[in-house]
Amino acid sequence: MRLKAILTPIVAVLVFLSLWEALVWIMGWPNYKMASPSDLVPAYIRYWNLFLVMGWQTLWRTVAGLLLAIVVGTALGMVMGFSRTMRDALYPLLVGFNAIPKATVVPIIALMFVGYHDVNTVLIAFMISFFPIAVSISIGLSTLEPEYRDILRSLGASQSTIFWKIALPKTLPEFFGALKVAVTLAFIGTNLMEIVSPHGRGLGALFDSGKTNADYPLMFAVLIALAFLGIVLYYVVVALEKVFAGWAERTPT
Repeated sequence: MRLKAILTPIVAVLVFLSLWEALVWIMGWPNYKMASPSDLVPAYIRYWNLFLVMGWQTLWRTVAGLLLAIVVGTALGMVMGFSRTMRDALYPLLVGFNAIPKATVVPIIALMFVGYHDVNTVLIAFMISFFPIAVSISIGLSTLEPEYRDILRSLGASQSTIFWKIALPKTLPEFFGALKVAVTLAFIGTNLMEIVSPHGRGLGALFDSGKTNADYPLMFAVLIALAFLGIVLYYVVVALEKVFAGWAERTPT
């Protein structure tokens, strides 16, 4: 069963790449219109050192923004989950903030933190990814059965005890579900800053370089590298979910 879980996504990726290659070949597209997977291999060989350096730059900034989103999103979710007044007050603000296209926020953040490239990139990754975490925690806590709270309070349990013993385990499945979404959003935020406000760092800068030099295979190679990093980080979250919330997983019959 474990071998099947490993082989299935690998086979799916290989099928996708094969269909992509076949589509480009059948349509007769040149690589400046649509690069095929076979066009990407020379780009990786030629620029492998840049992919390693800039891929690491993108990855650590994304992870830093995601960790910040977890801390802030969990804190906001707890506040909204335990207080209906705070939930009614903060939800419109969060929804309104999340509705603002982050591409329009990038120049503002870049101007606010001129010269602090790592800070503004981490901030955008955080700003675009904390919302699903806050909402999931809030929903999980607000739907906690009141009977549990009443019983524990009658036994003298504090609010923090209720959170750690009942509320936190109950919200873990929702939390990890939101974290899987936040992972992809954090990568989007990182690359928005790297492309819209270029500073020569990260895969976004490498993509922008390919665009400037009309090196389309390099551009597509960057996109695949970003997808690869996103998949790796996603499966890190899946592994953590199995450790901390594996009890909630339902195996199909």
